[in-house]
Amino acid sequence: MKKSIYCGWIVLAGGFLLSCDDFLDKMPDNRTLLDTPEKIKELLVTSYPVGNYSLITELSSDNRVDNRAPNEMGIVLNTLAFDRMDDEIFAWKEIVSSNDEDSPYFLWESYYQSIAGANHAIQAIEALEAGGKWTESMHSQKGEALVLRAYSHFMLVNIFAKAYKDPLTSQSDLGIPYSTKPETEAGAAYERNSVAEVYDLIAKDLEEGIGLIDDDTYEVPKYHFNQRAAHAFAAKFYLYKKEYAKVVEHADAVLGAGDPSLLLRDWVTIYSNPDAEANAYISADSPANLLLIPTLSVFHRRFQNNRYAHNGKAVRGNISDRGPTWTGRPPFLQGWVWTYGELYGIFVQKMDEYFEFTDKIAGIGYPHCVRTEFTTDATLLDRAEARIFLNDINGAVADLQIWNKSHRATTTLTRQNITAFYTPDRANFVFTFHTSELSPQFVVTPEQKPFVDCVLHFRRLERMYEGDRWFDIKRYGIELEHIIGASAQREYLTYDDDRRAIQIPSDVTGAGLAPNPRPQNGSNGDLKKTLVESN
Repeated sequence: MKKSIYCGWIVLAGGFLLSCDDFLDKMPDNRTLLDTPEKIKELLVTSYPVGNYSLITELSSDNRVDNRAPNEMGIVLNTLAFDRMDDEIFAWKEIVSSNDEDSPYFLWESYYQSIAGANHAIQAIEALEAGGKWTESMHSQKGEALVLRAYSHFMLVNIFAKAYKDPLTSQSDLGIPYSTKPETEAGAAYERNSVAEVYDLIAKDLEEGIGLIDDDTYEVPKYHFNQRAAHAFAAKFYLYKKEYAKVVEHADAVLGAGDPSLLLRDWVTIYSNPDAEANAYISADSPANLLLIPTLSVFHRRFQNNRYAHNGKAVRGNISDRGPTWTGRPPFLQGWVWTYGELYGIFVQKMDEYFEFTDKIAGIGYPHCVRTEFTTDATLLDRAEARIFLNDINGAVADLQIWNKSHRATTTLTRQNITAFYTPDRANFVFTFHTSELSPQFVVTPEQKPFVDCVLHFRRLERMYEGDRWFDIKRYGIELEHIIGASAQREYLTYDDDRRAIQIPSDVTGAGLAPNPRPQNGSNGDLKKTLVESN
């Protein structure tokens, strides 16, 4: 699980070549000569991204509150942020205080390092094929590399750019550079593709790669883009791209045509301690887990008596309020919720820290969190959302009821109790969408609205602590308010706020890549977006 850097060819921080001084003239690892399928396989194993986006996206969303701001009783907790970076993220400021794990810089570096590994693998495979050294296993290796490249660009564009809107509108939004070839020169100039262009290139890589993957070539398929994980990624990608028929097609490849209940997570077992719960959640034996990604992250350390916590209004809109078929805490969380003190907020043990010692005496090493990046439960909700926009409300309700039942609710979910529950007076669960303002093509009808609210509510529960809530907020133009500090300073994020795109790291913009636009006063105004035209 160590982070591996092969000097002289791995690309970091926006595609700029990493120099390793005296090591440039040496062969640091025989895998740099990718002349056999075995070496390509080893490269791909180390090419999965080690960045964890949960901190940035959770703190940016409505899943956290500031414990130093007065609560409903006027109580202000004297807590400090784990890191100054947390203050910047929660206030939607540019992150300038840290390049450590969980920072934008670390994420940017991690995903482009992953892309670099995929590009080198693809180049090596094509060279072996041209030289007549093709083997059957290379089909799957190329497929894995293409899907991995697509996934890493997908995460970059969704973190560092605005949400995809439609093919025309998204041509005017700055995306990220899409890299398809290994870099051979230091200091090369890069330009940002538009969001629309990035999505088109992701689709191309994904569709080419997904059919090549052969699960039999993996020793532990769930640590690779296996067939079902790749289809789950495709379902999520096409949901964001609003190509709903393709969402259903790829979700069906994951869940099957019948009842997928046996493929979902076991929420029945009650665990006696948080460690047992965390180990079960990330188990490769769980049929729910499709792709597990070990990351370098201290995300878990931010739970204990922290300034920014899952508390107050964030909890009431999530895991401590009723739903359409339950009262009180959602039934599937009975026994799964832990706290370091009621005032400080609560957590679900999803991403425990697994520390890898490199020197036990000195107490140093690498902190790891394992992400359940794609799961059957989340894919089920993706299919339900797509069915709503295909006007298959009955199909969507059927999927939502499968999720509802598997999560231990004893009351059947129906069209009637969905429409009765998700009404404007449910302020914690029903939000104003600004979809038509983001894209004239993105219309949520009054009939569809309560069912979309239900999907977003269930996904917020399903993916809490894993960061996906922020992407739903961006996609639907949901507006947010963060109340900060004892003075109760209010920061408001409008549906078209430029701060919805996390700023490109300063190390990268300093090297010449165009930054995301920002309003002069720190909050969104009438700032016009400009797109750097590609050659």
